[in-house]
Amino acid sequence: MLTDLVLFIDGEAIIIDKPSGLPVDRPRDRSRSVEDMLGDLTFGFMREPLPVHRLDRDTSGCLLLARNPKAHKKFQQVFEAGQVSKRYVAVLDGIPEGEGGMIDLPLGKVSTREEGWRMVGDPQGKSAVTRWEKLTERDGGALVAFYPETGRTHQIRVHAAEGLGVPVVGDPVYGRGGRPMLLHSAFLSLPRAGKPPVEAISPLPRRFIEAGFTEEEAKIFPAEDAVDTSAPAAPEPSDG
Repeated sequence: MLTDLVLFIDGEAIIIDKPSGLPVDRPRDRSRSVEDMLGDLTFGFMREPLPVHRLDRDTSGCLLLARNPKAHKKFQQVFEAGQVSKRYVAVLDGIPEGEGGMIDLPLGKVSTREEGWRMVGDPQGKSAVTRWEKLTERDGGALVAFYPETGRTHQIRVHAAEGLGVPVVGDPVYGRGGRPMLLHSAFLSLPRAGKPPVEAISPLPRRFIEAGFTEEEAKIFPAEDAVDTSAPAAPEPSDG
């Protein structure tokens, strides 16, 4: 039940802790999706809430829903202005060089009959910028925090695989797949004029713990989660 996964709720917004494996929109295979379950999240309102952004099916964590059309429009404008603070954590299938930095790699979409569509680094593509920080490493893998400053489709996944040369563990498109993908939206914050921000922190999922990493190592509850998002760009369906 999505009602058990609510991290934040007020009259304008709900943030849920979306599980890995649950798509936001109804997929072609007709499997269960967030879209099918929005009726469970009315909490006394007449309207069902609407997703403001998207997380990939295999990405878990903070997903923002607007409780009315006015709030939906306002939140989309905040995304478009680049004022949203986001923090993801991921386990990478290898050790990236360095301790952190910026990945500035424009992205474009390609499609083939054999492999379907995917995003790739493309100098002629749309601007995509991600700050990253290596948190720890263990058994040939690295726990990394990502702070996307733009919101392109599959941004973090491609920036890990191409920008750092090390894909996310379990990524079925840009990595080796074969297990649940270890990418998690741990923090989301949107400012509001005259009101407290819409903000939530999602605990580290069990699949990360089973991979040998702890919530303390992931810095899920740091003193400062906000990130300077001074490079505004309109969001696309999912940056993770």
